[in-house]
Amino acid sequence: MDIHHIRYFLAVCETRNFTRAAENCNVTQPALSRAVQQLEDEVGGLLFRRERNLTHLTDLGALLRPRFQQVLDELSGVRLEASRFLCLDNANLKVGIMCTIGPRRFTGLLADFHTRHRGIQLQLVEGVPSRLSELLEAGDLDVAIMASSSDFPERFNVTPLFRERFLLAFPAGHPLTGDECVPIAALDGQNYLRRLNCEYRDFLAALCESKGVRLNVSYASEREDWIQNMVAGGLGICFIPEFSAVIPGLQVRPAVDPEVWRKVCLVTVAGRRFSPAVSTFVSSVKSYGWPESALHKTAA
Repeated sequence: MDIHHIRYFLAVCETRNFTRAAENCNVTQPALSRAVQQLEDEVGGLLFRRERNLTHLTDLGALLRPRFQQVLDELSGVRLEASRFLCLDNANLKVGIMCTIGPRRFTGLLADFHTRHRGIQLQLVEGVPSRLSELLEAGDLDVAIMASSSDFPERFNVTPLFRERFLLAFPAGHPLTGDECVPIAALDGQNYLRRLNCEYRDFLAALCESKGVRLNVSYASEREDWIQNMVAGGLGICFIPEFSAVIPGLQVRPAVDPEVWRKVCLVTVAGRRFSPAVSTFVSSVKSYGWPESALHKTAA
């Protein structure tokens, strides 16, 4: 059943005249008549009673008219929705964000993107790298922004965005805050708060062990805000990424001997075609002027 046949049928219903209907549809009258006859052959009965000066719907035509109108309306809606999506109007985009990434690092990007592309609605999905990788591979995320202490799987395309250093966080007045930098070896015997969602958790634990550092793990939590508040309350120390949003009163110092850096990356699925909205977002992320680490500048 051709959609043009339905459109011609509805035009005749509106005008009750084959000639005027053909003019409205920009086709010849014989072409329109043949299309209506083909439609009648498909449905198995006459749709119109053709009279000299006026055309009437048959009972079958009256029955099918609302159904055909619904088909045409649905198709028009599909075309409009597709057009708006392709023109970046009312397009939805799911972006995975690693839960340990500080929001202040992305506020500028998101504000700039919203100003330039108001028709694209961003949904931010927070999670740990393993969960974001699963969602990305399953197609439940369009892109992800995350880091890994090891290489990403080959199934992903990875674009580095910025580097940030791991700091040590202390309560005010802690003896280690008197130094500008804190060697890893100086942490031996300290009460330690473990950030369970940190993708470098095992790496940092192994690093401390390799330096002969014994940490007394007093608390562990998936909540970054809980960990920071417990540190500020004097319950222990923790590692924290440089660009984390730090609560008032928390003291931070760079960890050294060795320094530990993480690389935050834009991750997509290799070989997967981008929609216009995804392509626009990926280009915006890659071209954004990510500020350098203050510590990196000092080191340079």
